[in-house]
Amino acid sequence: MTTGDPDGGTPPATSDVLWLRGERDRPARRAAPLTLERIVTEAVAELDAHGAERLTMRRLAQRLDVTSTALYWHVSTKEDLLDLAVDHVLGEVPLPQPGPGPRAALRALLLGWRAAMLAHPWSPGLLGRPLLGPNVLARTEFVQATLTRAGLSGLELASATHLLTGFVIGTAMTDATWRRLDDPEVVTKARAHITARRDIYPTLSTSGFVDQEWSDDDLFGVGLERILDTLTPAP
Repeated sequence: MTTGDPDGGTPPATSDVLWLRGERDRPARRAAPLTLERIVTEAVAELDAHGAERLTMRRLAQRLDVTSTALYWHVSTKEDLLDLAVDHVLGEVPLPQPGPGPRAALRALLLGWRAAMLAHPWSPGLLGRPLLGPNVLARTEFVQATLTRAGLSGLELASATHLLTGFVIGTAMTDATWRRLDDPEVVTKARAHITARRDIYPTLSTSGFVDQEWSDDDLFGVGLERILDTLTPAP
């Protein structure tokens, strides 16, 4: 068997034989393309890790392994980024499927809304901004449509929407603050401060307010049911 060139030329170098070639150096795989969706997803992760106070465009650019300039092609300001992040969080709240009565549908949505905010404890504090993102509006539309099914309209509809959303946001903000604190010593000192002043706070010191007798979930659930009692028919 000949290994030479059949035309009589110079035999090919061994390294040029297909089966004897080593692995070729392949170009490094490029990073995932920088898209608005990727930016927002990483911004949420950064906010979960460090909170809204420490988020900067520079830190986020480092997390994404891009330049700050590259970010500004997609997001104009940090405030815009925060609005997008909040809307992303609200997008995690499932919209109940058609079928449940108004009360069950509202309960399911609002419990999911609270759970999403507690999973991202920085988010309740940002919900005071004007929020017009598609996820926020879709869930607000669901709340109002469901209340309309329950017979509310006009001022009653607007007031009920305000009441429900304010209750969810307010309790989530309070619960997230205490969970972030997570300092039993502070809780113990707060309890001692109130119980030592029973003459001033006779109800607070004996009602279970300072004893953590009920979980945050229990308190929210009962409160929500009392509000729904006034807005919707019993299930």
